[in-house]
Amino acid sequence: MQQIGSSFVLHGTPISPGLAQGIIHVHHDLLEPIDTPVDIAHSQVEQELARLDFATAGISEDLVVLATRVEKEIDSRLSEVFGSHRLMLNDPSLQQELRREVVDNLLCASSAVKAVFLRWESRFLALESQIAREKGDDMRDLSIRLCNALAGITAHPLDEIPPGCILVASRLLPSDTVFLAHRAIAGVLLEHGSSGSHAALFVRQLGLPCISGIPDLVSTVPDAILALVDADAGTVTVRPKSTQLIAFQRLTKEKAEAYRVARANARRPAVTRDGVTVSVIANVGSSSDTQLAIANGAEGVGLYRMEQAYLGRTTPPDTSELVGEMTQVLAAAKGRSVCVRLLDVGADKPLPFLAFFAESNPALGLRGIRLLRAYPELLKTQLRAVMALSRDFDMRILVPMVSLPEDMAAVKELLRQLWPKETVPRIGAMIETPAAALSVQAIAEYADFLSFGTNDLTQYTFAADRDNAAVEHYFNDGSAVIFRLLRLVHDDVPQMPLSVCGELAGRPEHIAELLRCGIRTLSVAAPLVPIVKEAIRHCSCHPD
Repeated sequence: MQQIGSSFVLHGTPISPGLAQGIIHVHHDLLEPIDTPVDIAHSQVEQELARLDFATAGISEDLVVLATRVEKEIDSRLSEVFGSHRLMLNDPSLQQELRREVVDNLLCASSAVKAVFLRWESRFLALESQIAREKGDDMRDLSIRLCNALAGITAHPLDEIPPGCILVASRLLPSDTVFLAHRAIAGVLLEHGSSGSHAALFVRQLGLPCISGIPDLVSTVPDAILALVDADAGTVTVRPKSTQLIAFQRLTKEKAEAYRVARANARRPAVTRDGVTVSVIANVGSSSDTQLAIANGAEGVGLYRMEQAYLGRTTPPDTSELVGEMTQVLAAAKGRSVCVRLLDVGADKPLPFLAFFAESNPALGLRGIRLLRAYPELLKTQLRAVMALSRDFDMRILVPMVSLPEDMAAVKELLRQLWPKETVPRIGAMIETPAAALSVQAIAEYADFLSFGTNDLTQYTFAADRDNAAVEHYFNDGSAVIFRLLRLVHDDVPQMPLSVCGELAGRPEHIAELLRCGIRTLSVAAPLVPIVKEAIRHCSCHPD
């Protein structure tokens, strides 16, 4: 550790970009210790079971309210986390195990919750899958919620953090992160948390600069000390010298001015230096996303995800429900092009109304179009909803997880059967696997356009789980390997419209290379539209 009073720099992994300056607030109490179990008498069993049922019902209602709040205030995709929490809390096997602890082992309700949830958390953490490990965090989150409800605790430990601080913590649970939405903190530093974790999704959507993977952070970093967070580079300067502070403030002003210029020009077309117009559209999951996207100059919606209409439901939505949901989310884009990605769920995101088989590797299992072909009624409902909206929007259909030409042929044939005499929306294939990239000529026979999902394409190309911090070094969507695949697709189908909707499309440093691969449409998060358009204006589609 550096001497007291000296300036030093910490290094970590950026999981939400941006610059932040503030006083460090070290938070030690996010994860409560497991205390000694409290025994009860036989005569107290019914009372403890009643307390457990009452607390469970209360938390279930709270999670519904929280999911609704998150959907309205932050992002509908993130509200799915709390819908999943509600399903986990009410899982019959979990509830049975809790009751057995009370009845058979004579533990009070709080001790039963701590014992059972710790076992479930440990089971998930023992698995290799990053998805399973995140479920371990979810179990810890639910355990704390339930114990607090049983103890009558309504305050959250993050209620007391000072505004404008740099929050330092071991890790953040999903409900912790929601409390940050209205706390006006400057940035977040964590010991643990991958770029694909729930906490990372929240802080990115909130626009909070965040760096993770800093060893021994909580035990070694000093409290109440000024820090400069560069979450673009993954560095934290603690107790900066005056020269470092001046340089950082200059960098902050330059970045703010660059964004101001980009925002002022956002409604202008994005034209490269050599005169090529590039379409910039948006990935959306909520009505606020769509409104911000259009305000920021997006020319349409490049990726609307259907998942939020399905997750957390005990029955699938019918056509009218889907139409209502989509109309509300997409209203601000009326009259513009809208690309709807068909339902992309699988065994890692199970739907309660479908009989899922346990899969040892869900990422390689029944997901995307594979699942929809197994449950054709789901697919028909989605296609009917898209057709209903085509009266008000320039609708397009995007098919997820295409691996074989017959995946596209099946959707095309179903469209023909349902509307033999009508003009149907254009249909596109998601290129997310090496197999799709290498067989694109055959896939193109059934497609009007192609969209690269570079997140999954990178994951499957490098055989590296994109949410697993242990193999993060292998997950490199800016690798020459990925650009080679993009160029290969363009060369094989040079007349086919190509777009990118993965995170790679939103990073200015890679846009020139994307354009040189034949990409002419970029679909990015709504806040990034002005920045991406400005970056395009400084690029050429051909090497200088």
